[in-house]
Amino acid sequence: MPKNKATYHLKIPSQTDNLEVIREFISNLARKAGFQNDDVDKIELAVDEACSNVIKHAYKKTDKKPIIISVEIEKNKFTVSVTDHGKGFDINKIKTPDMKEYLAQMRVGGLGIYLIKSLMDEVDFTIEPGVKNQVKLVKYV
Repeated sequence: MPKNKATYHLKIPSQTDNLEVIREFISNLARKAGFQNDDVDKIELAVDEACSNVIKHAYKKTDKKPIIISVEIEKNKFTVSVTDHGKGFDINKIKTPDMKEYLAQMRVGGLGIYLIKSLMDEVDFTIEPGVKNQVKLVKYV
């Protein structure tokens, strides 16, 4: 783990093929920050979900637009920011799913934000549709 704050950036086209590159980038940095495999997996999955949402919803699968990922590693804090310039959404309209009902209906999909919030210690959304949308994910060591 770095003694002071270290910052890393990845700007990559919004293609599902690039999710593997993003996962490797995140998992390598999470390990460098001192996380064990269980937490590395949680961080990696949360970031994967956030990036998948950008590809599917913000950019509507238009693969020429960038996803910008920034990672800040501090003494006991790992922060990942996922930024896009696509279609935004109202976070207040996203309801927490009733998992019993969800499973009973055998639904598929729609759990991305719920999953992200479950896996990370802090999640913060800044939404300016067409200008800048950002989700900030924090995990403490």
